[in-house]
Amino acid sequence: MKFTLSWLKDHLDTDATVDRIAETLTDLGLEVEEVTDPTARLADFTLGYVETAEKHPDADRLQVCQVRTDEGLQQIICGAPNARAGITVVVAKPGTYVPGIDTTIQVGKIRGVESHGMMASEREMELSDAHDGIIELPSGEVGQRFTDWLAANDPQKVDPVIEIAITPNRQDALGVRGIARDLAARGLGTLKPAPEETVAGGFPCPVGVTIDDAGLEHAPHFTGRLIRGVKNGPSPAWLQARLKAIGLRPISALVDITNFFTFDQNRPLHVFDAAKVTGDLRVHLAEGGETLEALDERDYTFQPGMIAISDDTGVESIAGIMGGAPSGVSDDTTDVFLESAFWNPVTIARTGRALKINSDARYRFERGVDPAFTRPGLELATRMILDLCGGEASEVVEAGAAPLEPRSYTLDTTRVQSLVGMEIAPDTQRETLTALGFTLDGDEAHVPSWRSDVRGPADLVEEVARVASLTALRPQPMPRARPGVPAPILTPAQKREQAARRTCAALGYNEVVSYSFIDREAATLFGGGDDATMLENPISSEMSHLRPSLLPGLLQAAARNHKRGQTDMALFEVGAAFHGGEPGEQALQVAGLLTGRTGPKDVHGAARPVDPFDAKADVEAVLAALGAPAKTQILREADGWWHPGQHGRICLGPKKTLAVFGALHPRVLKALGIKTPAVAFTIFPDEIPQPRNQDAARHALALSDLQAVERDFAFVVDERVEAATLVNAAQSAEKALIEDVRVFDQFIGGALGEGKKSLAITVRLQPQGETLKDAQIDAISKAIVQKVEKATGGTLRG
Repeated sequence: MKFTLSWLKDHLDTDATVDRIAETLTDLGLEVEEVTDPTARLADFTLGYVETAEKHPDADRLQVCQVRTDEGLQQIICGAPNARAGITVVVAKPGTYVPGIDTTIQVGKIRGVESHGMMASEREMELSDAHDGIIELPSGEVGQRFTDWLAANDPQKVDPVIEIAITPNRQDALGVRGIARDLAARGLGTLKPAPEETVAGGFPCPVGVTIDDAGLEHAPHFTGRLIRGVKNGPSPAWLQARLKAIGLRPISALVDITNFFTFDQNRPLHVFDAAKVTGDLRVHLAEGGETLEALDERDYTFQPGMIAISDDTGVESIAGIMGGAPSGVSDDTTDVFLESAFWNPVTIARTGRALKINSDARYRFERGVDPAFTRPGLELATRMILDLCGGEASEVVEAGAAPLEPRSYTLDTTRVQSLVGMEIAPDTQRETLTALGFTLDGDEAHVPSWRSDVRGPADLVEEVARVASLTALRPQPMPRARPGVPAPILTPAQKREQAARRTCAALGYNEVVSYSFIDREAATLFGGGDDATMLENPISSEMSHLRPSLLPGLLQAAARNHKRGQTDMALFEVGAAFHGGEPGEQALQVAGLLTGRTGPKDVHGAARPVDPFDAKADVEAVLAALGAPAKTQILREADGWWHPGQHGRICLGPKKTLAVFGALHPRVLKALGIKTPAVAFTIFPDEIPQPRNQDAARHALALSDLQAVERDFAFVVDERVEAATLVNAAQSAEKALIEDVRVFDQFIGGALGEGKKSLAITVRLQPQGETLKDAQIDAISKAIVQKVEKATGGTLRG
C-alpha cells in the first residue's frame, strides 16, 4: 500500500515529519517497507540566474553561459535550445549527483572551453519525462535550494511516498483514511471529519439492476447510477501526480477517479460506458463457458459459480475483479453508469485464483471492504465526477442490502495486563477504542463496520496494546503452572500424525523430509503433473509441480543412497500430497518404502529380498496405532504405479480406502533409478473413522477362563479365489464365538486338477458363558462349511 504525505494530510491534520510518521506506522503494526523522499536526491541543486549566453566558438548548438550562483559567477556550457540570458535556472554545481543521468558533475572542458557545472532539465532530475530544454523558473532567489522552491510552488513534485506492508487482518489500512485513523489514535495528529456527500438525482436511472436469488449470498449489495453529459479526458494535475506517485498510470478522468477512491477510502468502483450497455444489468452466477475480454486485453472463460455482471447481450464484467473491454469508457464517452457494490470475499478470492487475475479491486474485496460504505462511496465518487467531468446524475438504483453484522464485545480493562503485560489506564483504553471508531456503551464496545477482523474481547486488547506501543512491552516472569492435569490441546489429526511417526520409527524406518515440489516426469508417474499443480515460478526445473504422493520423494531419496552403495533401506515420511493447486486440495499421507533385503547376508541365509507381505505387516501395525478398525477388506485395483498382481487396498467397503501396500510397478522403479526389489505403503489418515467413544480411559480387559477350541478346515476352491474371501466367510458363520480365523496352508496342483487350489484354515472358538459341547461345535462347523462353500463355490476337502 503506497500513499504520499500530502495525501495523508488530506485526512490527518499533523505537523509530524516523514521519519516520525514512518516510525509510528511500524510501531502500530503497519510496517513501513520504503520511504521515497525526492528532496533527498535533489538537496544539492540550487537556483541560478543566466547573466549572458554566447555561442560556443567551436560548436553551433552550444552556448557559453555566465550563470550567477551563490558561489559567484560561474561559466557553464549548455546545449539546450532554450538556454539564453535572463532566465532563472536550476544549477548542479561540481560534486552534485544528477540521478536522471547517474553522473556526478565535475569541472570539465567541452570543445576546449571550461564548464563549471550544469543547468538541469526535469528528466535529468527525475521530476518528469520532459527533456526538450532546461528548467525555466518564473521566480526565485539565486542560491535558494531547489527543493525549497518546489515545496513553496509545486509541492507535488517533492511529496514523499510511503509504502507499508498490509497484514491480512488489517484490510481497513488499504485506504489512506484508515491509516490516518491509526495515526490519530496514537496522537500524531487530528483525524479530519469524514467526507460526506449526497447527490440528488435529476432524473430516473434508465439502467436497472437486479441480483439473482442464487447470487445474493455472493453479491449481497449493488448500487449504481447514470451520469449523462460528462466530458472525459485527462484528469487534473493533482490527481495524476498522486496516481503516478504510487505507481499507477493515469488513464482518463473517469478511470482515475475510481482508482483514487480505491486507495483513498478502500472503496473500489467501476464505470461502464452507458452507450455500450444494452438494457438492464443483472448480477448472477455464471453457468460456465461464458467468455469476456477484460480491460487487461485478455480473454477469460467463466467457470460455474463465478459472479458475473451481464446486460441483455451477455457478460460485461467479472464482478469485483475487472471490468470488460466492450463496455469500458473512452475519451468519446458521454454517459457513464457508476457502480459501487459489495462482494463476498471468499467468492472473489476463489474467482481471482481460478482466472489468475490480480487487480487492486480483487486485492481489497477478497480481504474485506467496509459494507456500510457502499452507498456513501457512490455518492462521493458521483460528486467528484460532476466536479471534474461535468454532467448530470440520475437517481440511485439499488439491489440487495449492505450485509451489516453488528458485533459488540465486553471491554475488560484488566485483561491488558494479563494478556500482554502492559499497564494502561482504563480511561486511556476507552479513548483509544473511541479514536479507532469503536462505539462504547458502558463496558460494551461496538465494532465499526470497517473492522471485520475484530472477533472477540481479545481483539479489543490487541487494539489498545498496539496503539499504546508494542515496543513498550517488557519481559514478564512466566506464570506458575496451575495444579492438575492440563486439558489436551492436540487435535485428533495431530495425534494421529504423531502416532504414525512414532510407530514407523519403532518398526525400524528412518524418517525423510522431502520437498513438496517435484519434477513433472516424477509427478506424472504418480497421477500428477498437470497444470493445476504446476508452480508459476519454480526455483528449479526439478521442482516444477506439487507432489501428488509422498512416494516419489522417498524413491528419489532411496535412489541417491543406492548410488552410494546403500541399498537395504527403510524410509518413511508424513506430509501433505496435493491433487490441486487451491487451498483444501491436499491431504495428509503416511508413506513407507522398503528396498533391497530384509537384512545383511549371513551364513544361515536368514536375509531375503523384501516382499509385499513385509509392507503389509508394517502398514497394519501403523493402522492399528492410528485407531483403524480391526476388521477391514483387502481389495485390488489400486492406482497404476502399483504392481498389478502384488498389491492390496485395505478398505472399509469398496469405496473407502484406508491404505495401499505392495510392490511398486517395474516401470516406475526403472524411471526413478531403483534397481533392487522395492515395496511400499501409503496410508490416508483422514479416511480412518474417528472412534465413537471419545473417553480417554481404556476399557476393562475382558478375559475368559473357559478353554478355547480350534478346528481345522481345508477347502478346494478355484485358484482365483482370494484367501480373504474365504476367511471373511468363515468369520461370519458365528460372530459371537469365532475369535480368529487364520490361513495356515495352501496347496496347488497334484490330484486337485488344473485351476484348483486347497486353502486350509484354523478357526478358533472362544466360549464366554459356558464350555462348548460337541453338538454346538458340530453346528458351528457345519455353518462354517456352508458359508465358505456359498461364498467361494468351493468344497470341503476330504
